[in-house]
Parts: sequence; C-alpha cells; structure tokens
Amino acid sequence: MLIGVVVAALVGAATAGVVYWRSDRGESTAPPKPPGSVIGPGTGRYVALGDSYTSAPRTGAPAGTPPGCGRSDNNYPHLVAAELRPVSFADVSCGGATTQHLSEPQTTPDGVNPPQLDAVTPDTTLVTLGIGGNDIGLVSLARDCLTTNRAVSLCKPRLTAGGRDQLAERITATATKVRTALTAIHERAPRAQVIVVGYPTALPDGNGCWPFLPIGPEDVAYLRTSLARLNSMLASEAKAGQAGYADTATPSKGKDMCAKARVKWVEDVVPSSPAMELHPNAVGERGMADVVLDLVD
Repeated sequence: MLIGVVVAALVGAATAGVVYWRSDRGESTAPPKPPGSVIGPGTGRYVALGDSYTSAPRTGAPAGTPPGCGRSDNNYPHLVAAELRPVSFADVSCGGATTQHLSEPQTTPDGVNPPQLDAVTPDTTLVTLGIGGNDIGLVSLARDCLTTNRAVSLCKPRLTAGGRDQLAERITATATKVRTALTAIHERAPRAQVIVVGYPTALPDGNGCWPFLPIGPEDVAYLRTSLARLNSMLASEAKAGQAGYADTATPSKGKDMCAKARVKWVEDVVPSSPAMELHPNAVGERGMADVVLDLVD
C-alpha cells in the first residue's frame, strides 16, 4: 500500500459519537449499532475491506485469493475474526487497492480481485474499512525523496511548489470517495456496524533515523504531517458517515519504523521481522486488531 519500495519510503458502543480513551489504544469512536446487528461466536458476518496495511503481506501464511493481494492469515481482520468467531468471515483486502477497487475489479500481479464491496451482503453485521493511502498517491509522489545527502529534502519543495500542497489536495479529494464508500456499505448491509480503520504511525517525531529512512528532515516532517492529515480526514468522514473510527496512530506513537525491533509496528526499508518493507508487521497488526476489538459491541 502506502509504500512498497525504498524510494517510496515513506512511505464499540450502541450510540454514535461515544469516545473511548485508553492510553494503549488511543482515542477511537464507537460505531452506531443498527437494530439486529449481532456479531459474536456462531453469529453474524464480518467483512474486511482495505489495502495492504489491512492485507499485511508476509506477516503470516498467505490467505485467500488472488495471491497477488498479499493477504496474510495474521493480519488484523483475521485476528479480529479469531476473537469474535462469527459464523461468516470474508477478508477481501488487497495490496495496492484504492477506493476505486471497492466498486471495481483490481488486477494484481497474480490474479484479479473482485470489487471488494461484492462481499458486503445484507447479512453482514460488521465491516472494517482501511483505505485511502493509495488514493493520495504517496508511492508515486515520494519516489524522488530518496537522497544520499541526509541534509537535503527533495520532496517537500516539489510537492508544495507555487503555494500548493499536492498531498493535502489529494486528501481532500479522497474524502468524497470515502464518504461514497461508507454510503454504499450502509446500503448493502443496513444491520452492519462499520468501522473505519486509520493508519498507524509510520514516521517518527524529529528528523527520522538515517540511513534506515533515507530521506531529508523536511521530507520526514512533511510526510508525517500528511499522514496525520489523512487520518484526520478518515476520522471526520467516519463520523459523518455513521461509522466508528479506529485510531491506530495514537497507540503506535513511538513504535514507528525507527523504533527497535519487536517494538515497532511498522517496518523500515530492511524489515527486522516478517513483513513488507515500510508496512505493518505482526506486532502492528495485533495492535490494530486490539483497537478494532475495543469498538465492537
């Protein structure tokens, strides 16, 4: 998702609006619980939609088809399903997915993933949605961030030239797409609790951790701010779209790609545990699952 190569480095409750605060989970908003919404051992259907921060390539054994989506049996949807034990579970997340691939097929290097929304059926009682990072194009926009001079920042000047902030503009444009997706989910599954899952903290405070994060200090700050803006947009759209919001950024603060092995939620350019570079590892997926589980009623 957000990042897959070094040069792209960055890269609940029954009532809506109830906020939960736990120091190890962050601030998350519980989803409304429609009448008839039941999820638990032997009952209900859980559907997971999303990109590679949801599918979590290499964090466990491959799961589901097509193989090109890179789904792991140790990603947060599988961990949530293992705890809830619903009668039916579908993880249709896929690496590289954008909001477009919620309603349209996605061609991967190894197979075609059907429109993800096809899995959301009237009997669905829980939906998690982790999407938006690929819509803002962090991978392509950050390709030129890599630099051999740790004092030089190549991306921010280019992406903010002329008084425009390209990432901010793309985040604003993506908001409408997320809103449309939430409407479609509610229409397809009126009894479902819906949770938008935010992105964990990928970048550290300060100037980064050269050379594991080989981009300049201004770029680290700019990309960190952009990721925070993306999460803020997702939280706002979740609230407006009658969905809960799983804040995974707060509990992962200090556990970014510059943190120590076995502490970090997100791997750097040379993973210290099984995961795709610059993506969540098994620790991160477990943490994300715990935040989601706190919100499920």
